[in-house]
Amino acid sequence: MRVLLVEDDERIATFVVKGLRENAYAVDHAADGDEAIYLASINAYDLYILDVNLPKKDGFEVCGHLRSLGKAEPVLMLTARDAVEDRITGLDIGADDYLIKPFEFRELLARLRALLRRQNALRSAKIVVCDLEIDTGSQSVSRDGKKIDLTRKEYSLLEFMAINKGRVLGREEISEHVWDENFDPFSNLIDVYIRRLRSKLDEGHAITLIHTRRGAGYVLTDEP
Repeated sequence: MRVLLVEDDERIATFVVKGLRENAYAVDHAADGDEAIYLASINAYDLYILDVNLPKKDGFEVCGHLRSLGKAEPVLMLTARDAVEDRITGLDIGADDYLIKPFEFRELLARLRALLRRQNALRSAKIVVCDLEIDTGSQSVSRDGKKIDLTRKEYSLLEFMAINKGRVLGREEISEHVWDENFDPFSNLIDVYIRRLRSKLDEGHAITLIHTRRGAGYVLTDEP
């Protein structure tokens, strides 16, 4: 999934961005409130992580602006403030959860997973398509009981397709959710990763799961 991290502390931002990317998230980073609002206006995000103390516009203002634009994606607030009033303010403005600094990175990951599951009540921790099983908690993949080793980006692409199983996904939609703002829309990177997934998932199996809809995009389904 694609995340916007809004954090002005460079040390914390570098640590969180690196950790999220290592856990198969696509991440964009903004260092102040104005930049966050701009990025949110031109990109599609699945979740926002907002520090409260930000230059130009603070996290409360950014969260309120996102909600005023009708953006319903989950918002997790990061703050060094432990005051109850601050938490109440953030939740009333539209934040979905709070995490107090300093925090354990494992807890951040757990909260992100919980928020993303909550966003879609039908989303299970395990996604099954035919004999393919994806465990989104451990980020492990198996088919017909045999483990399949995937790179982080291969896993990200597969998870996004699995969450949208049965629906044709165009290249633009895939790039918006699986890659960050550095993605080159003129590259053939998506096609390369689709070929890699086909090689790892479908070769040797009677039922193919990754299909191309000419002129439209790709779909993960066990239907012919």
